[in-house]
Amino acid sequence: MQSADLRLLRLMRTRGHSPGLESAAKALGKAGNNGAVWVVLGVTLALLDPSRRESWLICAALGPVAIVLNYGIKLLVKRPRPVLEGLPPLGGAPSSLSFPSAHALSSFAVATAMSRVDPATAGAFVIALAISFCRPYLGMHYPSDVVAGALLGVLLGLLVPLSL
Repeated sequence: MQSADLRLLRLMRTRGHSPGLESAAKALGKAGNNGAVWVVLGVTLALLDPSRRESWLICAALGPVAIVLNYGIKLLVKRPRPVLEGLPPLGGAPSSLSFPSAHALSSFAVATAMSRVDPATAGAFVIALAISFCRPYLGMHYPSDVVAGALLGVLLGLLVPLSL
């Protein structure tokens, strides 16, 4: 598994790169930092949909909460970020720990929760997938970090109570 993970990471770091795509991937990464894009989207939906305001605000808070939970898992697992000779990562990170991807966990947690509030928001999964894909593309995570983060995120998004 580790060998396949490394091969896929190397493939993602060496194929399909251009300055424009790398800039877009970096922008998506920044949008996913600390669940920022999910906070903005959740608060916006809360303002636009007062009848479900409470649920949307829970979704908005879920991104940052997921980041904190993710860091606890990182401290337990202690998997270092990938190092590919001659292919440095194209971004920075607040920690040297890789597993699971906080971007994937928070993104899939919120996308799942939002789709529970209103199935019309299932398009949030496209954003979650794009943010998550960018992590190994930029060399920040192994692909398995992203898959694990996405799976944990879906689980969290299914379990979070959406009204108080």
